[in-house]
Amino acid sequence: MLAFANAKINIGLNVTEKLPSGYHNIETVFYPIKIHDVVEITDAQLISCKVAGIDIEGNPEDNLCYKAFRLLQKDYNFPAQQITLLKQIPIGAGLGGGSSDAAHLIKVIDQKFNLGLSVSEMEQYAAQLGADCAFFIQNKPVYAYGKGDQFKPLTLDLSAYNMVLVKPEIHVSTAEAYAGMIPQASDANLIELVQQPLEHWKNHIKNDFERMVFEKYPAIRDVKNALYQAGALYAAMSGSGSSVYGIFDKTISLPELEQKNKVYYNL
Repeated sequence: MLAFANAKINIGLNVTEKLPSGYHNIETVFYPIKIHDVVEITDAQLISCKVAGIDIEGNPEDNLCYKAFRLLQKDYNFPAQQITLLKQIPIGAGLGGGSSDAAHLIKVIDQKFNLGLSVSEMEQYAAQLGADCAFFIQNKPVYAYGKGDQFKPLTLDLSAYNMVLVKPEIHVSTAEAYAGMIPQASDANLIELVQQPLEHWKNHIKNDFERMVFEKYPAIRDVKNALYQAGALYAAMSGSGSSVYGIFDKTISLPELEQKNKVYYNL
């Protein structure tokens, strides 16, 4: 049994507070996009996690899919499986690929072994694996706050637009991005801002990580500028980077950006 685990982008990202635990409170909008990993489980004698496609560093046991499997198996004692992950969502790109893989694995396990988990129960398991992981259980646009692990449903449909995502050959770790961050409370109401016409987003919706990331990696800033020069109504870095997306009201081709970056169209 398999699932197609999609990525997400952040529309706006305000880092509002550093907590005593070292984590940060944020405000953002999560929006699902059509770049997919493939997650599959098959019967096996021993639990294993095999990864193809984009290479993932580290031990298979550290993969969020493996951790999700163990988390549910502890409570439901279903038999061993081989987890196979075809990795196509860029890593270190602010797209939530690992979290999506784990959340979709939870849903696949629930279906295969007839666990009868409610949406809320699946979200509770997912939340133990990562702040944004539970988002991918329902996989609908939300306003996310707290550590990015609390959600409010949001009516937002960008299907009438043409979204393009550009992934430079640069990896920006979340820890690296937060290290240069100075939290600041925001007066902007992101829920209201995303309901405004897209043409207004450029001047009102921001990603707090862009300042530090663009200073350290000007090539990422150049991608955002190129998207606006190509006619994007709105362009921004997703999460802590390094991917940058542009939202267009027309079909677009970006051959110059394709020379040094991976470009994804029609998202």
